[in-house]
Amino acid sequence: MLAEGAAPSRINYRGKPRAALRRLGEHLSHSSSCRTKRASRQRVHLEESAPTYAAEASPASHDRRMDPSVLSLPLESDGFGDTRRLPRCSTVSLQTELGVPNLVVFSGGTAFNSVAGPLRKLTPCVSHVLPVSDDGGSTAEIVRVIGGPAVGDIRSRCLRLADEGDEEAQAVKQLLAHRLADSSSQDAKMEWYNLVEGRHDLWQGVSEPYKHMIRAFLVHFQLQILSQANQEFNFHNGSIGNFFFAGARTFFRSLESAVFLFSRVARIPEGSTVMPAICTEEVITLGAELEDGTVIRGQNNISHPDEQQSHSGGPSAVDKSSSYVPLPSPIRRVFYLSREGTGQEHEVSPPPNPHVVADIRKVDAIIYGMGSLYTSICPTLILDGVGEAIAARREIPKVCLCSIKLCCLTFSAASKMFVVSVLITRAPLEFQ
Repeated sequence: MLAEGAAPSRINYRGKPRAALRRLGEHLSHSSSCRTKRASRQRVHLEESAPTYAAEASPASHDRRMDPSVLSLPLESDGFGDTRRLPRCSTVSLQTELGVPNLVVFSGGTAFNSVAGPLRKLTPCVSHVLPVSDDGGSTAEIVRVIGGPAVGDIRSRCLRLADEGDEEAQAVKQLLAHRLADSSSQDAKMEWYNLVEGRHDLWQGVSEPYKHMIRAFLVHFQLQILSQANQEFNFHNGSIGNFFFAGARTFFRSLESAVFLFSRVARIPEGSTVMPAICTEEVITLGAELEDGTVIRGQNNISHPDEQQSHSGGPSAVDKSSSYVPLPSPIRRVFYLSREGTGQEHEVSPPPNPHVVADIRKVDAIIYGMGSLYTSICPTLILDGVGEAIAARREIPKVCLCSIKLCCLTFSAASKMFVVSVLITRAPLEFQ
């Protein structure tokens, strides 16, 4: 057993993702317990040396338990249920006091979804950072017609974290997770009209206030489509969640505001945060340069090189569980492209979401989720300041959950090669 204040010099997080997260939880629980005990001793000393609130009011009538400026927290010190009171102005965070670790997860919108739910049992305080370059499926059709960043991965994670505690929460989640008919474009359009007009069966179980609010943003999305006189939108296999997201983003003219609204509508539990890696209203395209000099444009073309999609046939769901033909050459680097400003596609270096960098500086551990290395994780790590912020946190564990299934982007690369690719982005992690 580790002594108080001690920490293991090396941590082995190999194994299945859930087992790795369990070992991480044991490590963080020990670290949080040590911090809690130290903070408790410092807090008791603070209270003993500070003037009492009773001196400011009537000594006989003032009850500190009812003082709104005091927060009661249970301590492990006496074992008899006694509590001491911490002034709200204290710099000691509530998460630290309760021994709840804060995590940041870098991942895409598919593979890590399988452990995003169980991760909440380890800690409710998780910041999920996702790229905004997913250009497959109905996301591609939205970007093609009305522009803006891709939100497919963000919508997918929000729905995975959504509350299902009552019938209405389940109905809202079912609505936002629904995809329109994939039989034909005309069938999809008729289903969309029924939904926007409030006549679809999916509205059953959704209360009128919720229904009016969700419909308002779906109607706004429809207006945005109609305003593009030279473009015809194809609703084939369209995601209602993506349409709601696009309606909110264009209404607020803010990606962060749209994420906030979607999180509230989906009732994501407090403490769980979904953040875009980049806050932008521009169309951002992911590019990859191969070792042989070939340049590939578009995340879907990089991760699913043999997946063909035509705009005339409409968007189709990308089967991310399928195996794809490997790229002709290993990837040398990934980067961002944009047409903003010049009208010509050129390489850009967009700034990262400042909240991502801020969270990195205060978390207890960083997790690199399993999935596509070059299209899910690296698009965030290559942003200026992200890798440096991670490298500065040398005292916290960095955990890499490698995919069991080989990816067409990494060929037959072993786990250590996966880690080397992350290290190149100046985002070191502990590996054994």
